Amino acid sequence: MSDIFDSFEVIPAIDIQDQKVVQLVQGETGTETTYGDPVTVAKRWADEGAESLHIVDLDGAFDGERKNAEAVSAIRSAVDIPLQLGGGIRHVDDAINLLNGGISRVVLGTAAVESPSIVREISTTHPMGAVVSLDAKDGEVVVEGWTESTGLNPATAAERFEAAGAAAILFTDIDVEGTLDGVQTTVTERVATSVDIPVIASGGVSTVADIRQLRSVGASAVIIGTALYEDKFSLAEALSLW
Repeated sequence: MSDIFDSFEVIPAIDIQDQKVVQLVQGETGTETTYGDPVTVAKRWADEGAESLHIVDLDGAFDGERKNAEAVSAIRSAVDIPLQLGGGIRHVDDAINLLNGGISRVVLGTAAVESPSIVREISTTHPMGAVVSLDAKDGEVVVEGWTESTGLNPATAAERFEAAGAAAILFTDIDVEGTLDGVQTTVTERVATSVDIPVIASGGVSTVADIRQLRSVGASAVIIGTALYEDKFSLAEALSLW
């Protein structure tokens, strides 16, 4: 299996709630800061050199049903770079329809943890299409919009999903997600060294030094949200690191 990344990639996050781009602190509802229209934001990141975008339907993540499909469709029409989409994707048919409709990768969290076979089924027809999201809080994988603990160790879970055919693991450290307090690399490194497929790191990035740290412990890509929206550094600065 070839990697989905040709080289280390910096991926802007577009988290959508009620048709608006927001960022949450540690995944908690009610902590959101709003950053505008999804299409306008997507065009900005594409114009500034993003090689792909990470889109999350937050309403779908929390409610189990995608509610921002219109915004996602508008982004797909507005930019010509790969899109990675998560949030509320619960069934194989939904994932396949999205992949056939122009989404490059679907991100599966709750659905994959509850039924790993969904990853196998998707990877059969779309080998590069299924990314499994492992979101960790206090060292355990959580699901249902980060509200329910599973007791799973992230590194062990990553190994299982690699065996099931995942194209990559998206590892989010919720303990620092959206806080701008910097990254914690210990768990990310454990996940990255436990598998041969790419690991996409997320959570806590506040400086370009944080990006370097995540790359140094084995991440193949990093997703950045709040730091970009709050102008802690520019996308151009992050992209110029390599």
